[in-house]
Amino acid sequence: QVQLVESGGGSVQAGGSLRLSCAASVNTNNIYCMGWFRQAPGKEREGVAYITTSGTTRYADSVKGRFTISRDNAKNTLYLQMNNLKPEDSAMYYCAARVSWSCSLDFSTYNDWGQGTQVTVSS
Repeated sequence: QVQLVESGGGSVQAGGSLRLSCAASVNTNNIYCMGWFRQAPGKEREGVAYITTSGTTRYADSVKGRFTISRDNAKNTLYLQMNNLKPEDSAMYYCAARVSWSCSLDFSTYNDWGQGTQVTVSS
């Protein structure tokens, strides 16, 4: 089981930026797919972005052009750079790991989860 710890959340005004980090307890070279998800109160958890060990990425349409996912396998860390934040980006953000040799933005396909970090964007 992979232990994941997120950090970097906070409160910003619309148009601002935040960088989320997710530290893994294992060598992330062995985790094919890592992703970021978010959940706002009263809403279902949704996929934000994922990245494979080879660097292939995919984003939700709502964040394309504003968010960038990356991973540093030497540091066993996943990142999410969020620019031009909007109030609708406010949510608890979670990182997740999936061992399978395929990636998805479907949260139900991920095996291990962090505890989340809160992002609040004010207008």
